[in-house]
Amino acid sequence: MSDQKPSNIFIVLPAYNAAKTLHRTLDEIPQEFRRNIILVDDASKDNTAELAREAGLTVFVHTTNRGYGGNQKTCYSEALAAGADMMVMLHPDHQYDANVIPHMVQPILEGEADAVFGSRMLGGRPLEGGMPWWKYNANVLLTAAANIIFRRYLTEIHSGFRAYSRKYLETVRFMENSDDFIFDTEIIAQGMSNKLTFREVPIVTRYFPEASSISLKRSIIYGLGILRVLFKYWLHHNGLFRFKSFEPQARQ
Repeated sequence: MSDQKPSNIFIVLPAYNAAKTLHRTLDEIPQEFRRNIILVDDASKDNTAELAREAGLTVFVHTTNRGYGGNQKTCYSEALAAGADMMVMLHPDHQYDANVIPHMVQPILEGEADAVFGSRMLGGRPLEGGMPWWKYNANVLLTAAANIIFRRYLTEIHSGFRAYSRKYLETVRFMENSDDFIFDTEIIAQGMSNKLTFREVPIVTRYFPEASSISLKRSIIYGLGILRVLFKYWLHHNGLFRFKSFEPQARQ
């Protein structure tokens, strides 16, 4: 790994009802990355925020539920305001293995990428890890469609385990994105539109009752949302219709 110290690397945890899994997630974060951890509680019905404060985390609480995308907006805004040079988004539901964090940050530290995504497809055994077959097939098809539209290759666009450089988040207009799950695709499309660079690292995921997952109905809505984002990107990229959300942020 690079000799650069990770003092300005922030771990951001978008949390909702994560009390049962929070400590297991924190225990896996390598010691050298525990200095700056922000948890944003999205109006949980359990004591997630209380446990996070007891663990010494910096905690922000939404008084009303703003959705997964809305949670990420607060995560990144607060980390940027605190001086983060890089942010690693990790779900506190213990679905992702936080031991991978050093591999996630390395390409950004070494200037090889502006964003790094954990990929279950590179991990090699997503179905053995418990991913439902219908989710696996949809993942593959939607990622293939994205690669055709973006004209760049990623093995997965749906992972919730990601690292972004400060440059990335100060370039894209992430605050204009959806407050729902489609945020994850929009922020990729914005990066593609602004010619930012991406890398992937292999990960494995755990599927168990406490791990967050969306229903088949929500997954269908999410899939249709991805196709809508890709169509908008295609229109914008080909100059047929311009969308401000794909333009870079105005410099202060």
